[in-house]
Amino acid sequence: MAKIEIYTKTFCPYCTRAKGLLQSKGVAFEEVDIGMGGSKRQEMIQRANGRTTVPQIFIDDRHIGGSDDLAALDRQGGLDPLLAA
Repeated sequence: MAKIEIYTKTFCPYCTRAKGLLQSKGVAFEEVDIGMGGSKRQEMIQRANGRTTVPQIFIDDRHIGGSDDLAALDRQGGLDPLLAA
C-alpha cells in the first residue's frame, strides 16, 4: 500500500476536499498539521519545491501538489495506480 502524506491546516477547505477524495478511495494517510508553522512547515516547503500553500500531498515521497492537482490526477486516471502501488 502506498504511503500518503498530506500537509494541512485547520479549517482549510482545500485540505478538507483533498482528504475527502483520499477517504473516498479508502486509503489511509498521514496528516501533518502545519498551522503553527515551525519545522514541519519548513519541511513541507522544502519537499514541495518552495510551494507554501496547503494542502501539499505526497504519495510514496512523490510530490503530487495541492488539492486541485490531486483531483486532476484522479480525473486523468492516474491516482488509483499510485494508490495501489
